[in-house]
Amino acid sequence: MRYYSGFCFWNEKELFSEYLENSEFCVAGFSYGAQKALIDAVHTNKRVDKLQLISPAFFKNNSKFVKLQLNGFKKDKQKYINTFLENVRYPSNIDISKYIDDCEFYQLEEMFEFNWGLIEHLKNVKVEVFIGSEDKIIDVEGAVKFFKQYGDVYLIKEVGHLLKGGIG
Repeated sequence: MRYYSGFCFWNEKELFSEYLENSEFCVAGFSYGAQKALIDAVHTNKRVDKLQLISPAFFKNNSKFVKLQLNGFKKDKQKYINTFLENVRYPSNIDISKYIDDCEFYQLEEMFEFNWGLIEHLKNVKVEVFIGSEDKIIDVEGAVKFFKQYGDVYLIKEVGHLLKGGIG
């Protein structure tokens, strides 16, 4: 499997082991990494049978929201990242410190500017999308509505962006 990490994350794949298919013909990604996984699946010359999108970074097309996010990052990067990571963990108390990586402004811009319409270019690839009902990062309702046109969407109750709930 080719796996792509989320914004501010590195090597977090093990967090999603219960959802991921470990196959050489599978491409998967978490959040921002889901965008990279889609790009890979569309543009690769390698065989891809399945694309797995874990909490794909899907946002409402709201320029005011995007501007607020980008300005918040520019003003105080560390405060922005701390708030972001708390929202990623919600509603769990899981320790994610070993998965945290540096993140850059250009990645945030890419994440908000991404055109999910690229998914229409997939050919003969099964798509699975996993979304937490309590996700504080993405547009849950919009993501479910959008992705169900292209594959199987699993809305997992009482979990957030990390697909974890409660204390754990």
